[in-house]
Amino acid sequence: MLRKKASKQQIRLLKTIVFNTCLIPFLLIIWDGFNDLLGADPIKTLHVRTGDWALRFLLITLLMSPLQRAFNVSLPIRFRRMFGLFAFFYASLHLAVWLVLDQSLRVDHMLEDIPESPYIMLGLLAYLMLIPLAITSTKGMMRRLGKRWVELHRSLYLIAVMGVVHFFWLTKLDDMEPLIYAVMLIILLMLRWHTLKKILTFNGKRPNGVK
Repeated sequence: MLRKKASKQQIRLLKTIVFNTCLIPFLLIIWDGFNDLLGADPIKTLHVRTGDWALRFLLITLLMSPLQRAFNVSLPIRFRRMFGLFAFFYASLHLAVWLVLDQSLRVDHMLEDIPESPYIMLGLLAYLMLIPLAITSTKGMMRRLGKRWVELHRSLYLIAVMGVVHFFWLTKLDDMEPLIYAVMLIILLMLRWHTLKKILTFNGKRPNGVK
């Protein structure tokens, strides 16, 4: 059943369903905000929930290539870009909560906060690395950049590692959730070990369209 090629109409419908599903966490955040359901510390709740979903979508994005290889179908790859952009979307919300609600856009507050909380700098660096991936995620940019697109988008592995470390650093091991994400990431990295070896050695050729 998985090997049966889906029609364009089926893929379009499935993409619409997946897109709307990916929006549910955002809509729930809006709903909870309007109904005063964000708890005693709304800013912290917003920070945690947006950050959680950014990391979850990063891991889901990395999962698409192993699924493609496991089932020998191209369907998961059709959703990789969407999941990656949703990771960027929730990461942008995560950053916006810190900039606008937590720091009130006060540069002096940010400069004081960052040295005291190095995990913030790590998170900012991971976000900055996500920006070129989001910008170059289109098919047009893929064709224009060629092999350079492949090399650029391999950085998603490093970004995911930075995201997990950022979460660990933030929680100070007081929560099991970052440990779960770390285990999931390790499994994904093991599944993609052949690609990681190429990243580390800068050698070898890579199959087209695979991260």
